[in-house]
Amino acid sequence: MSSKNEDKRILAVMIIEVMGRPENFLIETLEDLSKQISEEKGVKLISKKINEPHLVKDQKDLFTSFAEVEVEVEDAITVSGLMFKYMPSHIEIIEPENFVFKNFEFSEMLTEITRRIHKYEELVKVLQFDLERQAKAGSQKVLTLKEAVSQSEASPEKKEFSDGKKGKSKRNKKKK
Repeated sequence: MSSKNEDKRILAVMIIEVMGRPENFLIETLEDLSKQISEEKGVKLISKKINEPHLVKDQKDLFTSFAEVEVEVEDAITVSGLMFKYMPSHIEIIEPENFVFKNFEFSEMLTEITRRIHKYEELVKVLQFDLERQAKAGSQKVLTLKEAVSQSEASPEKKEFSDGKKGKSKRNKKKK
């Protein structure tokens, strides 16, 4: 961020929801997710509150629960990364009240969001193609999500969208 926010970290609260069975598995899952979030680079876990599971309406053994996770992160790109990786049902930025970005910082964040959207789109296309192929062949086997992801990652057509340098262009590097 610009010099106005140079040392200002971002304070945010995320709501992470889970559904499943058995009841105690939800608590364990939310504990694990909170631990994973706290281990992310550039993230400091400030607090967490895991709520007791409740039975889903009209279900006999399906439960839902959620965790309120407060984090301090180093930048907006890290917030967007948490958003895509953990898919919170809600995220609230507590601090700072205002953001000022340099154009390359904003471009970097948008590039990372776009890269992740392309990855999800690729996965959906692989699943859709496989389902169509299976339907034509009369196959009863449907790929699991893990199998589809593995096939997608092994695909020779797969393109790398990030060079590991968070998408900074040469033009913007000169402006630093």
